Amino acid sequence: MNYRIGIGYDIHRLVKGRKLILGGVDIPSSKGLLGHSDADVLTHAVIDALLGALAMGDIGGHFPDCDPKYRGASSIKLLQAVAQIVREKGFIVGNIDTVIIAEEPKLASFKEKIRVKIAAALKIKADLVSIKAKTNEGLDEVGAKKAIACHAIALLARRG
Repeated sequence: MNYRIGIGYDIHRLVKGRKLILGGVDIPSSKGLLGHSDADVLTHAVIDALLGALAMGDIGGHFPDCDPKYRGASSIKLLQAVAQIVREKGFIVGNIDTVIIAEEPKLASFKEKIRVKIAAALKIKADLVSIKAKTNEGLDEVGAKKAIACHAIALLARRG
């Protein structure tokens, strides 16, 4: 089998007046992530991991923030588009592993819902998606509750 591995990363600043969306799930919070689209760092990191595994660049190359049609876009819809590209290139998603880095809000009660949402967007089983949440122990912008970051790894396998 032909395997491909990709790594994704994203970070967005937390601001008042925006919804907090992670993995396509609305998370109750007094702050949300600032960005051109819905600023879903988790989904953006997964998109970059998938595109990286295909050696097809990054999210900005496919959905540029200078294009008004992506203003406020649902990152889950962007992920669905990238999942279609994965299939068209003859690959299936073997698994996705992610780490959300945030001081707050606490995400333990949302991880399963996020996992199911990401899996549905990719048209894979939920047990192929791992969602982990960590703090940054008070260090840097994430630790100061000014941002949320996410790392993702994707394994793709060629079909057939």
